[in-house]
Amino acid sequence: MNPNAEFDVVVHGATGFTGRLVAEHLARHHPDVRWAMSGRSADKLVAVRDEIGAPVDTPLIVADADSPTSLRRMVGRTKAVLTTVGPYQLYGSDLVAACAEAGTDYLDLCGEPAWMRQMIDAHEKAAQASGARIVFSCGFDSIPFELGVWFVQQAAAKTFGAPAARVKGRVRAMRGTFSGGTAASLKATLAAAARDPQVLEYLKDPFALTPDFAGPKQPHGAAVAHDDDLDAWTAPFVMAAINTRNVHRSNWLMDQPYGADFVYDEMVLTGPGEGGEAAAKAVAAANASMGAEGGPKPGEGPSKAEREAGFYDLLFAAIADDGRQVRAGVKGDKDPGYGSTSKMIAETALCLIASPEVAGGVWTPGAALRGKLVERLQAKAGLAFSVE
Repeated sequence: MNPNAEFDVVVHGATGFTGRLVAEHLARHHPDVRWAMSGRSADKLVAVRDEIGAPVDTPLIVADADSPTSLRRMVGRTKAVLTTVGPYQLYGSDLVAACAEAGTDYLDLCGEPAWMRQMIDAHEKAAQASGARIVFSCGFDSIPFELGVWFVQQAAAKTFGAPAARVKGRVRAMRGTFSGGTAASLKATLAAAARDPQVLEYLKDPFALTPDFAGPKQPHGAAVAHDDDLDAWTAPFVMAAINTRNVHRSNWLMDQPYGADFVYDEMVLTGPGEGGEAAAKAVAAANASMGAEGGPKPGEGPSKAEREAGFYDLLFAAIADDGRQVRAGVKGDKDPGYGSTSKMIAETALCLIASPEVAGGVWTPGAALRGKLVERLQAKAGLAFSVE
């Protein structure tokens, strides 16, 4: 981290839908933070600055993924870059490289595991040498899940005497849409897999983000199933393919406190009986249409009223070898893809800046910041963590 930086954080992509929400959060809740807005168009930056009510002297930086020089100049001026410009496999590689080289922290909303693995392989050593903390997946994918596992494992350690080797993540309820960027990232990933067999291998591997380590076989989570431990039906969860990878990387980065034999999966919990089974099948059918025409496009999103009406409620069950359970809940007070995500990444960036003890390297948010981030998200981002 550059101690002499002009800014604490630059919001790159501030003219996009999610970037604008991040900038608005900083403007309203963190007037003492030295921050700047970045994007491709100076005119659009001025317009967004004025529309969100940011101070007229908020610094504006023109930077573009097509101009690595502009990215390097931006990176050299700040302690951290927070980027909402995805798909990251199309627009993020040069920015990660610039941050890793300069010692500038990097945070994004990435849900693209194959690209993340490529960035780990390419830039881990440079980031460790420069002191840059590269932190992917700082939104709904995957902070509530990664920290939800961490939180329930703290409770399991107190109850069982050790963390559990088996944790189940379950979506109990959710209102809101996934972002247009999520759908665009899925399309870009599928296109990359068609071109490169290695990308497909990463997508199939639960341990794609833990180089040189492969744990036990994991549940595939791809079909409707009855969960006997929770006595309810479950359906596949579309974000599991990224969240589970981040949870395993988090365990690996923390020297495997959950154990080398840790098993984790995520599903949507739909309830018991015939009604639960029918609901699970309906969720599975809806998953198949994700990314189809008619969903939000990158740069689009729900109205403020829709974001305010959104929420999510997640369950984490840590299961001991003798069948005992410890359960924890994680709840968010806004729609997951936009309202909650924009607050999470903003607060994670500020938490990281305030944590000089975190060494350079490629991190998950939870492994880097752990309980400190749980406390901050509860205080400032509308999340609630509780043992049930």
